[in-house]
Amino acid sequence: MAWRLRLAPQKTNFDFFKHQWLTFGGSMLLMVLAFVAWGVMGLNFGIDFKGGTTLRTESTNAVNVGAYRAALEGLPIGDAAITEVFDPSFAPDQHVAMIRVSSDDPGEAVSEEALAQVRAALVEADPDLKVVAEETVGPKVSSELVWTSVLAVGITSLAIMAYIWLRFEWQMAMGAVLALLHDVFITVGIFAFFQLKFDLTIIAALLTILGYSINDTVVVFDRLRENLQKYKTMPLRDVMNLSVNETLSRTLMTSITTLIAVGSLLVFGGDVIRGFSFAIFMGVMLGTYSSVYVAKNLVLFVGLNRTGKPKKADKSEFANVDA
Repeated sequence: MAWRLRLAPQKTNFDFFKHQWLTFGGSMLLMVLAFVAWGVMGLNFGIDFKGGTTLRTESTNAVNVGAYRAALEGLPIGDAAITEVFDPSFAPDQHVAMIRVSSDDPGEAVSEEALAQVRAALVEADPDLKVVAEETVGPKVSSELVWTSVLAVGITSLAIMAYIWLRFEWQMAMGAVLALLHDVFITVGIFAFFQLKFDLTIIAALLTILGYSINDTVVVFDRLRENLQKYKTMPLRDVMNLSVNETLSRTLMTSITTLIAVGSLLVFGGDVIRGFSFAIFMGVMLGTYSSVYVAKNLVLFVGLNRTGKPKKADKSEFANVDA
C-alpha cells in the first residue's frame, strides 16, 4: 500500500464552535484594531500613491542597488525604490535599473533641481550609468490611483457576494463577505501598524487574497449545502462542524502548499516583491482561519431556512426520468 502524507486524520470531530467567543470575537476585535491602526497611524504609501518620478538607467557595469541607494541618501527627495530589470533580449553588458523617487514635500511633484541632483549622484556612483528614460506620476494621478484601488477591492467584494448569494443563500453571502473583509482589513491593519510600504503591488496582493479566501470558503459552504440535504434533522451547528471537519484535510493541504511557495518568495524573492509576498503570506493564513472560524459563525448567528422547499426544476415532466 502506498504511503500517503496526511496533515489531518482521515476522520476528525473537532468542535469549531467550542471557543467561538474567543475565535470569532477575537477576529472582530482584530478588525477593530486594524481600523484604529489605519485611522491613527495611517498607511505608509509608496511612490504609486504619493506621486513621484521613475528613471530608467542603463550601464555596462552590474547594478549595485546598495551603492545607488547610498548615493541618494541626503538628497532633497522622499522615498526611493530601486529595482533591477531583467530581460532575455538584453546584451550581456546591458544592465538596466528602474529608480523611483518621490518628493520630500507631500502633494508636490519632484522638482527638476532634485532630479538633477539624483542624476548626478547616480553617475557619481557609476560613471558608465546613463538615464535613458523618465516618467513622472503627479500627485493628482496618484490620488486617483488610491480611489481606483479602493473601488477595485469594493467592487470585487460585492461581485463575490452576489455570486455566493445566487449559488447558495444570502446568509452564506454575508458570511463569505465578512470573511473576506476580515482578511483584507487585518492585512491592511498590519501594514499600517508596522508602517510597511503600501503600493499598487499590495493592492494586487489584496485582490489575490480575495480570490484565495473565497475559494476556500466556497468549498466549506458547498459541503455544508450537501450535508444540509443529507442530514435534515441534525442541528445546524452540528452540520457546520461536520462540514468543516470533512473539508479540513483539503483546507490544510491547500494552505500549507501555498504557504511554502509564498514563503520561498518572501525569503528568497528580494526586496522588490517582499511586501507583495508578505501580504499574500498573511492573507493565506487569515483566509484559512476565516473559512473555518469566521464565515460559518455569522451563518449560524443569522440562521438558515431548512424547510426544504422543492426547486422549480423538480416540477418538470423530466424530473422523474431515469438517466
